[in-house]
Amino acid sequence: MLTFLARRLALGILVMWLVTVIVFIIFYIGPGSADVARALAGRDAPPSTVALIARRLLLDRPWYVQYGHFIWELLHGNLGFDYYHDEPVTTIVAQGIPITLSLIVGAAPIWLLIGVLTGMYSARHPRSFLDRSFTTFALAFYSTPTFVLGVLLILLLYYQLTIHGIALFPGSGFTPLTQNPFEWFRGLVLPWLTLALVAAATYTRLTRSSMLDVLGEDYVRTARAKGLSERRVVWRHALRAALTPILTQFGIDVGTLVGGTVITEQVFGLPGLGWTAVHSIEQQDLPVIIGIVIVASAAVVVANIVVDALYAFVDPRVRLH
Repeated sequence: MLTFLARRLALGILVMWLVTVIVFIIFYIGPGSADVARALAGRDAPPSTVALIARRLLLDRPWYVQYGHFIWELLHGNLGFDYYHDEPVTTIVAQGIPITLSLIVGAAPIWLLIGVLTGMYSARHPRSFLDRSFTTFALAFYSTPTFVLGVLLILLLYYQLTIHGIALFPGSGFTPLTQNPFEWFRGLVLPWLTLALVAAATYTRLTRSSMLDVLGEDYVRTARAKGLSERRVVWRHALRAALTPILTQFGIDVGTLVGGTVITEQVFGLPGLGWTAVHSIEQQDLPVIIGIVIVASAAVVVANIVVDALYAFVDPRVRLH
């Protein structure tokens, strides 16, 4: 187990190193990066700021010295400095992370619960009315763009209820959990549903397909022949084996969403990492873009390492060496 985790950690470090190399090439020495200091400072920055950036980033030195300085700062938790807002990039990222994590923490259990339960039922009762209904709803939500579903939920559960005097949900904005837990929860219900209903469609289809494969395995038939109850066969044996591809998908989804739920945050006016990334791109605020790319990449790497480690606990057939 420890050997496996060490290998996965080493591979994760290698991936992060490759990400830093790609980011450095794109923003520092690639085509269009002739005046790096001017690009990082912004179009309206005075010459003194441009000169300060060039001096801080050692832009007058060879590229390998610049890259070494870039890596050294990252290893010390320094994502750079945002000259648009005159504050460190880590401060801007730290402001957006709690909002993005709040979305994931609420939406992930919902889509897992809906997706796994409906997929299990469909696998146990194939071609039944509910199986066809779940498949139809899954395809419908899977085909629905997130911004369309978000706007529909705002129209139906915020606008229509509010004009009739029932103010259950706010239309936009974010209340920190530490400030008011109830308002935090109330303000995130619609974004949670938006993310969860779209994502649950994938998990319904994935669980159904995986469970159908597992229920046909010899060891499941043997368990039934020994007289085990159907509930125990499904939950104790079949589901654990079927969770492997679901865990893989879950790790990818969560890791990706940590980098920002861009569309959902835009629709509901939540200034998370996705919202921040979009506005940084519009302003050509390169230091913030670089910082978010690094954070998002690290989140994907960490999520995949955690998922790989969980395989042995979920599926007894898997052995980590």
